Amino acid sequence: MDFDLQWLLIGLPVAFGLGWLASRFDLRQFRRDSRDAPRAYFKGLNLLLNEQQDKAIDAFIEAVQNDPDTTELHFALGNLFRRRGEFERAVRVHQHLLQRADLPATERDRAQHALAQDFIKAGLFDRAEQAFLALDGTPYQAEAQLALLTLYERSRDWQRAIDIAARIEATGGASLATRVAHYWCELAQAADDRGEAAAADRALQRARQAEPTAARALVMSGRRLARQGRPLEALVAWDELRRVRPASFALVAADYADAAAAAGRAAEARAALTELARHEPGIDLLRALARLQPDDPAAARERLLALLRQQPTLSAALDLLAGGPGTIDADTLPALRQALATAAKPLQRYRCAACGFEAQHWFWQCPGCLGWDSYPPRRIEEQ
Repeated sequence: MDFDLQWLLIGLPVAFGLGWLASRFDLRQFRRDSRDAPRAYFKGLNLLLNEQQDKAIDAFIEAVQNDPDTTELHFALGNLFRRRGEFERAVRVHQHLLQRADLPATERDRAQHALAQDFIKAGLFDRAEQAFLALDGTPYQAEAQLALLTLYERSRDWQRAIDIAARIEATGGASLATRVAHYWCELAQAADDRGEAAAADRALQRARQAEPTAARALVMSGRRLARQGRPLEALVAWDELRRVRPASFALVAADYADAAAAAGRAAEARAALTELARHEPGIDLLRALARLQPDDPAAARERLLALLRQQPTLSAALDLLAGGPGTIDADTLPALRQALATAAKPLQRYRCAACGFEAQHWFWQCPGCLGWDSYPPRRIEEQ
């Protein structure tokens, strides 16, 4: 009994001492690791701020290798790869995060969102779609749905764009009525190209339901009716356009004049165009009036002079000179007209108000930034 008690009295202090030494060793190791990890992280951050991305990536890779459990370093590394265009490496980084069983749900959603962005940047739209769809019910759902909407627009999948727009609005998002109306108009145009008149009519009706004052639906409806030999109905559609979107009426002014002449409504059309020209003066309206009054050059000349005083555009000057004004010498007229034509050509274009993309033809959707209704219905010289 005495022997056992003696060894117990000796063993307790020894065990306590060994435990204390072990704890000090672990504490030093922990402190050293903690110092090393921030040092590598701040080194990479400093290189990144100095725009030395290659060295920053090397520093982050070293930090990740030393501490593979950190998630922030993985996200920083993946974002760097994506910004540099190294999409395959970015995908691998974010997929590695998703494969970790110990990753919290919030970080898993974040990694899924980053992975979807990698696929978008890489042009892998099918994989990006699946990645964004996987974010339903997560804090990134709203962002994912907007990204899907843009993705479907880029791939011209209008029916899916309509569906996702409805989901966005149903969850309390902003109204997308204008964009949805354009989607239906795109479907109507596609159906019309295939010769499916009934499907085109239904799509245009849906466009009007989505946005009753949508200019594009009224423009397309009138043009379809005019092509079908129904000028009176085309005039009804364009008269509504004139009432709800007078600035956009210039797009169909010439068609309106032709339809009115075909329907025997030239007098009513002249009155309507004359009234609109007082509030929305423009060369397109005057050219439409000239179609309805081809035998009255004096009246056309007076209208052009009035427009030039109010809106001195080169297009109006060209039309005026084309009428052969007697005050200008006939020998100098061709040179003057050519000079005006050369000067007017760069200004007779349409410019996107969002990105500045210029084109000779007017677009509902900008080919540059893909924005809808970003083209004013007036040429550059008229703005």
